[in-house]
Order: sequence, then C-alpha cells, then structure tokens
Amino acid sequence: MKLKTLIYLLFVPFLFTNCNEKTKEDSIKANYLDFSKRDDQFTGGIKMIPITTPIGKFKVWTKTVGNNPKIKVLLLHGGPGLTHECFESFDGYFPQESIEYIYYDQLGSYYSDQPNDNQLWTTERFVEEVEQARKALKLDNTNFYLLGQSWGGILAMEYALKYQKNLKGLIISNMMASAPDYNKYAAEVLGPQMDPKILKQIQDIEKNNDFANPKYSELLFKYYYTEHILRKPLEEWPESITRAFKHLNPNVYVYMQGQSEFGITGNATLKNWDVKSRLKTLTVPTLTIGAKYDTMDPEHMKWISEEVQNGRFLFCPNGSHLSQYDDQKTYFPGIIKFLKDVDSGDFKKS
Repeated sequence: MKLKTLIYLLFVPFLFTNCNEKTKEDSIKANYLDFSKRDDQFTGGIKMIPITTPIGKFKVWTKTVGNNPKIKVLLLHGGPGLTHECFESFDGYFPQESIEYIYYDQLGSYYSDQPNDNQLWTTERFVEEVEQARKALKLDNTNFYLLGQSWGGILAMEYALKYQKNLKGLIISNMMASAPDYNKYAAEVLGPQMDPKILKQIQDIEKNNDFANPKYSELLFKYYYTEHILRKPLEEWPESITRAFKHLNPNVYVYMQGQSEFGITGNATLKNWDVKSRLKTLTVPTLTIGAKYDTMDPEHMKWISEEVQNGRFLFCPNGSHLSQYDDQKTYFPGIIKFLKDVDSGDFKKS
C-alpha cells in the first residue's frame, strides 16, 4: 500500500469526525437562545409543571435557559424551602458555554404551590416530584444532569439511588451523605472555631428554644453565615441570596431541617438521614463539590467521590457553603469541565 493511501485512510475519517463534531457544537451555539421551536416561548422558558402527590395535584415552577440537546442541567436548590434564586450566579457562566440549565422551585417553595401539609415533606415524595418534573421537561439519560446543592444534594443522591438509569451525570454540591456525620462536624469542628462567648449566646438561645429572638439571627449572620455560608460581609451579599432568604418557607425548613443552624436537631425529619452504605451502588458519572470553609466536611465529600463507582472531587479552597458565589473561579470551571468530559466520553474518575 502506498504511503499516501495509508495516510489518507488513517487520517481522513479522523478529520471528518472532528469536522462533524465542530459543526454540531457550532449549531448548538448558534441556536442556544432560539426559542422559536419550543413550547415555552410564550413564557420565556417558564413552565408550571403539574405534580401528583398523595394529597392531590399541585404545580411547580421551572424556567429553562438556553437550548442544548446534549447537556441539560436541572438545579435542585437547598433549604428545604429555599428557592432557585440561590443559583442565579449560573447566568454568568453557563450561557457562554452553551449549557442548558433549568431553574426549579420545589413544591412548597416561593414560586411553586405552597400547600400546608407536613405529610408532603418527605425525601421519598420529593424524589417522585423530581421524576415527574423530569418527564415533563423531556429529560433522559442522553442529556439529563442533576445538580443538587445542600438539601438539594440530599435530594439528588436520593433520586440517583432510585433513578440513576435516567441520568447522564450527577453533581452533589456542598452536601454530606449523612446527617449524623454533619451534626458531628458542626459540633466538633465548626462550633469550636467560633468565639466561645458568641457560641455560648447562640447555644443558650437554642437551649431555651427562643428561636424567634432577633438576637439569634443577628449572631448567626454576623459570626457564622459570613464565615461558613457565604464568605463576604453581609452588605456585599448578592441580592439574589438575600432575596432567597426572604422567600424561604419556614414551615418546610423547620419540619425537615429543624430550627438550629448547628446540625439537624430536635424532631426534624432529616435528623437520622444517612445513605453512606448505598453510595457504592451508584455507577453514573458523579462530581462531588466541597469547600474549605463549608458547613459540610470537605473530606466527607471527597470520600463520597471515592465511594461511588465513577466519582470526581472538586475542592474549592476559598469557598464556603455557597461556593457558587464565594469561589466561582474554582466552582464553575470544575462543573463545566465535568459536564463536557461526560458529554464527550472523556470522563475519568479522580
């Protein structure tokens, strides 16, 4: 065989494949903001999705940003009872990468229906809600990435443990796999880092069940939140975060998470939640995200990435619980790389 013929046979298919891939990427980029063929053009991407629950039907709010048939990221907010507003920083990073993402307020949260019935606030029911939303949004294992942050991380893990066959990728952001382990970290690591006098004031208020005392939130915001939730002075907190806190549904939050900010305590339903022993059954590509100053133990998040079968760990050295705001230079490039590696078939576990 002549050398020219050999070179042609070896390299032309490669070049043709690369050309095809580039054409697809260019097409995705060109059509990223084209709503003309979508059924939610009239509302600018917003859908009120019907959800069936044990006590009746309700609607949950979603908003899709962009078009990408290969990468669609459904965002699960924290709380429970917070809102999609905690993710608004994604607007500054995902569009330029042509990543489609979907804001979503879970049932009970501000933009969705807010029924007042505690039997709705279980992880099992929330998992089925996510599954119903997935079907309504036409997401499947060719394009569906689930990103859960804080409580959303609990929900993402629970969803994956039941429905990983529907996922293309899983992202667990700033959440441990065990409430008891989280409680231990809060008591043994985070608490002692505080000024003992401030910590005692907080603990006394909690001991007296005086959570309505304005001093409680004042102390937490000033001495705890600015260290471990979002590492900026309160006056520099993004408006989206202060708005999300204003929109918090305390009924859902307290019932599942409890009143205390030092772990999950009292009669909160998540107090004994733990899925550590089940993580090894997860085969879907998984990214776990931990931060140096987080309320969650970053070493535990690293362990999760090693426990699942195809995990990668992203460490945010300057971040806290809301690393999407206080360590964006690490957080977003890490997530974007994960999404693109999984999409291209180049994902390798760490």
